[in-house]
Amino acid sequence: MILEGRTLAAALRAPLAARAEAVAQKLGRPISLFAVGSTDDYGAYVYLKKEVQAAEKLGVRCQVYEINKNTPVKEFLSLLQKASAQPDIDAILIPRPLPPALAQSGFTHFIAPEKDIDGMSNVSAGNLFLCKTWQDIEALPTFVPCTAMAVIRLLDAHNIELPGKEAVVIGRSPTVGRPLAHLLTCRNATVKICHTCTRDLAFSLQNADLICAAAGHPGLLTPQNVPPGATIIDIATNLDPQGRLCGDACTQQLLDKGCKISPVPGGVGPVTLACLLENIILSGERKA
Repeated sequence: MILEGRTLAAALRAPLAARAEAVAQKLGRPISLFAVGSTDDYGAYVYLKKEVQAAEKLGVRCQVYEINKNTPVKEFLSLLQKASAQPDIDAILIPRPLPPALAQSGFTHFIAPEKDIDGMSNVSAGNLFLCKTWQDIEALPTFVPCTAMAVIRLLDAHNIELPGKEAVVIGRSPTVGRPLAHLLTCRNATVKICHTCTRDLAFSLQNADLICAAAGHPGLLTPQNVPPGATIIDIATNLDPQGRLCGDACTQQLLDKGCKISPVPGGVGPVTLACLLENIILSGERKA
């Protein structure tokens, strides 16, 4: 069974333009997004431009500030401080990866939590990890990383039950793997995190009801290491030897084994964008 995400994404995006217009009427100006994009990573920068274009179609005013490996750390941090303090900026987006010096600068300390639409700041992360239940998540005054939330939304849309299930998250990044594992725990799944130092992946997966893969290794999940009938959420975006977009899972082989699986492309990706756009609108609604 294919767990496609485009239908859900369209449903999530449908009311956003009207919501954005209502906020603009109350604020007396459009919702404003400030984004920082690294031109050193072509793929990430192109995707950021697509996100910005999608936001602009909703009536959001967008600014994109370009950085690269030569951008001074002091300039980068000053930029974030100013954007965080500026009252007519509602949302801040900083896609990763960043140039090494900037990535290691502690920049997340400089993002205002109320504008941190992808849950990167220390306050946002701290608030998330203090949550124990899904009711706590829903009551957060800050934002949850969009990809992690998109996985939960996709599971809910396809009626995948989580309480009591054995879940494995492959990947431990601060914006995907770790927050996703916590969200699944708040939905009462029992969660294991695997990563590059996991000694025996097949052993870790043998009892899994749900596998969420964000490793970035094509062909990682195969019929040999995935139990029959497991649900697989493929979060990774890779290129196969023919240059086509693919995830971490051998999709067709696992479908033949009776697994439910989200496709790449067309699974988590469009839902992530919808969640990001929703958070941009919500950042304005909280001020209106």
